Amino acid sequence: MRRFVIIGHKATTSGSFKLDDLAGSTGRLDILLRCINSAFFLSHDIRRDAEVYLILLGPPNPPKTLKFVGAELKYLNPDERSTGALVRNALMQKVITEERCSPGIYASNRSYSDVLTIISKDSQLVYLKEDGKDIREVELPKDVSFVLGDDQDLTYEEEEMLMNYSPLKISLGPISYHADHCITIVNNELDRRLIR
Repeated sequence: MRRFVIIGHKATTSGSFKLDDLAGSTGRLDILLRCINSAFFLSHDIRRDAEVYLILLGPPNPPKTLKFVGAELKYLNPDERSTGALVRNALMQKVITEERCSPGIYASNRSYSDVLTIISKDSQLVYLKEDGKDIREVELPKDVSFVLGDDQDLTYEEEEMLMNYSPLKISLGPISYHADHCITIVNNELDRRLIR
Protein backbone atom coordinates (compact mmCIF):
# COMPACT_ATOMS: atom_id res chain seq x y z
CA MET A 1 0.00 0.00 0.00
CA ARG A 2 1.19 3.50 -0.81
CA ARG A 3 -0.37 6.41 1.04
CA PHE A 4 -0.08 10.14 0.65
CA VAL A 5 -0.90 12.46 3.54
CA ILE A 6 -1.26 16.04 2.36
CA ILE A 7 -1.88 18.95 4.69
CA GLY A 8 -4.09 21.67 3.25
CA HIS A 9 -3.05 24.53 5.52
CA LYS A 10 -5.78 26.92 4.34
CA ALA A 11 -8.10 24.49 2.54
CA THR A 12 -11.74 25.06 3.31
CA THR A 13 -13.57 22.76 5.70
CA SER A 14 -16.97 23.77 4.35
CA GLY A 15 -18.76 22.38 1.33
CA SER A 16 -20.29 25.74 0.47
CA PHE A 17 -17.80 26.68 -2.24
CA LYS A 18 -18.33 27.22 -5.95
CA LEU A 19 -16.76 24.82 -8.39
CA ASP A 20 -15.97 27.75 -10.71
CA ASP A 21 -13.40 29.23 -8.30
CA LEU A 22 -11.45 26.32 -6.82
CA ALA A 23 -8.18 28.25 -6.73
CA GLY A 24 -9.48 31.48 -5.25
CA SER A 25 -12.21 30.78 -2.72
CA THR A 26 -11.24 27.43 -1.23
CA GLY A 27 -7.85 28.02 0.39
CA ARG A 28 -6.04 26.42 -2.56
CA LEU A 29 -8.12 23.27 -2.57
CA ASP A 30 -7.16 23.08 -6.25
CA ILE A 31 -3.67 21.96 -5.20
CA LEU A 32 -5.12 19.09 -3.20
CA LEU A 33 -7.37 18.07 -6.09
CA ARG A 34 -4.31 17.81 -8.34
CA CYS A 35 -2.67 15.65 -5.65
CA ILE A 36 -5.64 13.26 -5.74
CA ASN A 37 -5.34 12.96 -9.52
CA SER A 38 -1.57 12.37 -9.33
CA ALA A 39 -2.01 9.70 -6.67
CA PHE A 40 -4.65 7.63 -8.45
CA PHE A 41 -4.75 8.07 -12.20
CA LEU A 42 -2.97 5.88 -14.68
CA SER A 43 -3.41 6.14 -18.43
CA HIS A 44 -6.60 4.04 -18.51
CA ASP A 45 -7.06 2.94 -14.92
CA ILE A 46 -6.95 3.91 -11.25
CA ARG A 47 -4.32 2.77 -8.78
CA ARG A 48 -6.05 0.35 -6.46
CA ASP A 49 -3.06 0.11 -4.10
CA ALA A 50 -3.11 3.81 -3.15
CA GLU A 51 -4.77 5.90 -0.46
CA VAL A 52 -4.83 9.65 0.06
CA TYR A 53 -5.52 11.56 3.26
CA LEU A 54 -6.33 15.23 2.83
CA ILE A 55 -6.05 17.06 6.14
CA LEU A 56 -7.96 20.31 5.76
CA LEU A 57 -7.07 23.05 8.23
CA GLY A 58 -8.87 26.09 6.81
CA PRO A 59 -12.04 27.78 8.04
CA PRO A 60 -14.70 27.41 9.25
CA ASN A 61 -14.40 24.11 11.21
CA PRO A 62 -10.91 22.56 11.13
CA PRO A 63 -9.71 19.93 11.15
CA LYS A 64 -11.46 17.79 8.57
CA THR A 65 -9.85 14.74 7.04
CA LEU A 66 -10.95 13.20 3.77
CA LYS A 67 -9.67 9.71 3.02
CA PHE A 68 -9.66 8.33 -0.53
CA VAL A 69 -9.26 4.55 -0.90
CA GLY A 70 -8.20 3.43 -4.37
CA ALA A 71 -9.56 -0.11 -4.01
CA GLU A 72 -13.07 1.27 -3.45
CA LEU A 73 -13.13 4.45 -5.55
CA LYS A 74 -15.88 5.09 -8.08
CA TYR A 75 -16.98 8.24 -9.88
CA LEU A 76 -13.47 9.76 -9.79
CA ASN A 77 -12.65 11.56 -13.03
CA PRO A 78 -9.38 13.26 -13.98
CA ASP A 79 -10.71 16.82 -14.10
CA GLU A 80 -10.42 19.07 -11.06
CA ARG A 81 -14.02 20.21 -11.23
CA SER A 82 -15.57 16.76 -10.82
CA THR A 83 -13.06 15.84 -8.10
CA GLY A 84 -13.95 19.14 -6.44
CA ALA A 85 -17.61 18.12 -6.53
CA LEU A 86 -16.79 14.85 -4.73
CA VAL A 87 -14.84 16.78 -2.08
CA ARG A 88 -17.63 19.32 -1.72
CA ASN A 89 -20.20 16.55 -1.22
CA ALA A 90 -17.97 14.90 1.40
CA LEU A 91 -17.59 18.19 3.29
CA MET A 92 -21.38 18.64 3.35
CA GLN A 93 -21.84 15.39 5.30
CA LYS A 94 -22.56 15.48 9.03
CA VAL A 95 -19.66 13.59 10.57
CA ILE A 96 -19.53 12.01 14.02
CA THR A 97 -16.66 9.54 13.65
CA GLU A 98 -15.73 8.56 10.10
CA GLU A 99 -18.48 8.52 7.52
CA ARG A 100 -18.50 7.01 4.04
CA CYS A 101 -19.60 9.79 1.68
CA SER A 102 -19.39 7.93 -1.62
CA PRO A 103 -17.58 4.79 -2.76
CA GLY A 104 -13.97 5.09 -1.58
CA ILE A 105 -14.33 8.51 0.06
CA TYR A 106 -14.58 8.96 3.83
CA ALA A 107 -14.88 12.12 5.93
CA SER A 108 -13.91 12.58 9.57
CA ASN A 109 -12.94 15.24 12.09
CA ARG A 110 -9.57 13.57 12.64
CA SER A 111 -6.57 15.79 13.22
CA TYR A 112 -3.13 15.50 11.66
CA SER A 113 -1.94 13.82 14.86
CA ASP A 114 -4.82 11.33 14.75
CA VAL A 115 -4.02 10.40 11.15
CA LEU A 116 -0.31 9.89 11.88
CA THR A 117 -1.14 7.69 14.86
CA ILE A 118 -3.54 5.53 12.83
CA ILE A 119 -1.36 4.97 9.77
CA SER A 120 1.95 4.60 11.66
CA LYS A 121 0.68 1.37 13.24
CA ASP A 122 1.02 -0.53 9.96
CA SER A 123 3.04 1.72 7.69
CA GLN A 124 6.46 3.34 7.49
CA LEU A 125 6.10 7.11 7.48
CA VAL A 126 8.22 9.11 5.04
CA TYR A 127 8.78 12.85 5.27
CA LEU A 128 9.34 14.32 1.81
CA LYS A 129 11.89 17.06 2.38
CA GLU A 130 14.51 18.63 0.12
CA ASP A 131 17.38 17.94 2.55
CA GLY A 132 16.52 14.25 2.99
CA LYS A 133 18.31 11.22 1.60
CA ASP A 134 17.82 10.65 -2.13
CA ILE A 135 14.85 8.33 -2.71
CA ARG A 136 16.94 6.30 -5.16
CA GLU A 137 19.31 5.35 -2.34
CA VAL A 138 16.62 4.23 0.11
CA GLU A 139 14.94 0.84 0.46
CA LEU A 140 11.24 1.32 1.07
CA PRO A 141 8.87 -1.24 2.58
CA LYS A 142 5.74 -2.37 0.74
CA ASP A 143 3.50 -0.38 3.07
CA VAL A 144 4.68 3.23 3.04
CA SER A 145 3.06 6.59 3.75
CA PHE A 146 4.43 9.87 2.40
CA VAL A 147 3.73 13.13 4.26
CA LEU A 148 3.88 16.49 2.51
CA GLY A 149 2.43 19.98 2.56
CA ASP A 150 0.36 21.75 -0.06
CA ASP A 151 1.91 24.97 -1.40
CA GLN A 152 3.44 25.52 2.05
CA ASP A 153 5.99 23.43 3.91
CA LEU A 154 4.98 21.72 7.11
CA THR A 155 5.00 24.16 10.02
CA TYR A 156 7.55 23.72 12.80
CA GLU A 157 4.86 22.13 14.99
CA GLU A 158 3.72 19.77 12.22
CA GLU A 159 7.29 18.73 11.52
CA GLU A 160 7.99 18.13 15.23
CA MET A 161 4.86 15.99 15.51
CA LEU A 162 5.89 13.93 12.48
CA MET A 163 9.41 13.43 13.84
CA ASN A 164 7.90 11.72 16.90
CA TYR A 165 7.07 8.80 14.59
CA SER A 166 10.67 8.35 13.38
CA PRO A 167 9.92 8.86 9.68
CA LEU A 168 12.41 8.30 6.92
CA LYS A 169 13.45 11.71 5.58
CA ILE A 170 13.61 11.49 1.80
CA SER A 171 14.37 13.90 -1.02
CA LEU A 172 13.03 13.56 -4.56
CA GLY A 173 15.75 15.61 -6.16
CA PRO A 174 17.91 18.71 -5.91
CA ILE A 175 15.08 21.25 -6.34
CA SER A 176 11.59 21.85 -4.93
CA TYR A 177 8.58 20.47 -6.79
CA HIS A 178 4.85 21.08 -6.60
CA ALA A 179 3.02 18.71 -4.25
CA ASP A 180 1.21 16.89 -7.07
CA HIS A 181 4.49 16.50 -8.97
CA CYS A 182 6.09 14.97 -5.86
CA ILE A 183 3.34 12.35 -5.82
CA THR A 184 3.89 11.57 -9.51
CA ILE A 185 7.64 11.17 -8.92
CA VAL A 186 7.06 8.90 -5.90
CA ASN A 187 4.61 6.75 -7.86
CA ASN A 188 7.13 6.43 -10.69
CA GLU A 189 9.89 5.39 -8.28
CA LEU A 190 7.66 2.80 -6.61
CA ASP A 191 6.42 1.48 -9.97
CA ARG A 192 10.00 1.02 -11.17
CA ARG A 193 10.80 -1.03 -8.07
CA LEU A 194 7.79 -3.29 -8.64
CA ILE A 195 8.99 -4.40 -12.09
CA ARG A 196 12.61 -5.10 -11.16
